[in-house]
Amino acid sequence: MTTTRSATKTPVRTLDARVARWLKPRLLRQLSTLEGGVLIVEEAGRTHRLGQGGPLTVRLRIHHDRVWRRIALGGSVAAGETYMDGDWHCDDLVALIRLLARNLEHVNERLEKGPARLAHGVLSALQALQRNTTNRARRHVAAHYDLGNALFETFLDREHWLYSSAIFPRPDASLEDASTYKLELILDKLDVGPEHHLLEIGTGWGGLALYAARTRGCRVTTTTISEEQYAHTAQRIRDAGLEDRITLLKRDYRDLEGRYDRLVSVEMIEAVGHQYLDTYLATVDHLLDDDGLALIQAITIRDQRYEAAKREVDFIKRYIFPGGFLPSHQAMLESIARRTQLNVLALDEIGAHYARTLCEWRRRFEARLEHIRTLGYDERFIRMWRYYLCYCEGGFRERTIGASQWLLVKPGSRRAPLTGAP
Repeated sequence: MTTTRSATKTPVRTLDARVARWLKPRLLRQLSTLEGGVLIVEEAGRTHRLGQGGPLTVRLRIHHDRVWRRIALGGSVAAGETYMDGDWHCDDLVALIRLLARNLEHVNERLEKGPARLAHGVLSALQALQRNTTNRARRHVAAHYDLGNALFETFLDREHWLYSSAIFPRPDASLEDASTYKLELILDKLDVGPEHHLLEIGTGWGGLALYAARTRGCRVTTTTISEEQYAHTAQRIRDAGLEDRITLLKRDYRDLEGRYDRLVSVEMIEAVGHQYLDTYLATVDHLLDDDGLALIQAITIRDQRYEAAKREVDFIKRYIFPGGFLPSHQAMLESIARRTQLNVLALDEIGAHYARTLCEWRRRFEARLEHIRTLGYDERFIRMWRYYLCYCEGGFRERTIGASQWLLVKPGSRRAPLTGAP
């Protein structure tokens, strides 16, 4: 007896093929009206050219019939999940995300309806229960930042380990140069000198605290609720001999005490949750001296999308940053006015720099794949992380998300700000 492997199909695969014959035409019709580019879909020897034309041309290859069923049932989150599972491939994921971002309202209207709307409703209901209380915030932070320092070492800048947007002073600047320049710009805006005590909410891996203490001679108190970041930063402080200048805490921002004449918080606001935005900004106000300066660097979402985004669960909230949210400019301004005495002295947009930062991270990540595998991360995780980096880069390039630095002062302050990001 001779058995032909290609003729053998499991019941599940046969069902997927039948479902695909029904769902695929509908999904292809929905994608055929894409604007700003062309999406070329290849599957089972057929090629579908979709979209109204434009500067972006994206080629996508389908490897499994279940893609159609899963996207129809799970919408955009399922698109990311099927990529993680290897069900489809795209040579330029950033371009794909950009094309979809250009058609965001269309995609949301078409792909997130029907059964997908039910799935998103369930995810949104679960998300609503995941408020960032003190205990839950620690679990949410651990889910991402405690994945292992060795993973982050593969793609962050080698000098500072900054997991936030760099600022590139010139087109040929390296990630290391851009990271140092960002630190200098922050400390210059805050006018930090040796007489100051700087509070940092969100330590990361200690790059800013170490740089401030070493180059400005100031005292620094910095806090994190990540076990991995705390251990790594504590060792870096000891190695640098800066225990007398840097106080490292493992404490939630809501539990901080004292008053500080300088305060900085770089991309930590995204972890507080929209329910605690007022609490976070009120805490900044409470901890800042009457003549102090504070700088908050935040990833933001367009004002027009803020309310909807609060309720939605996208790929990032589902797999990368549980409990996360993006504030909008209007949401921050309203919260500042509602719960603080702070004035906004300067607001600089740096989203274009974030797109390049993510591109640099992705290149380094891809160059270290063999090493990453030896660390125990499997192919599904690698594809998830790649999708995450491309997803965010595409969002910044299309300005569906942005990043900004906010320089804040109390009413009694008469300090002149240093403004103007490059």
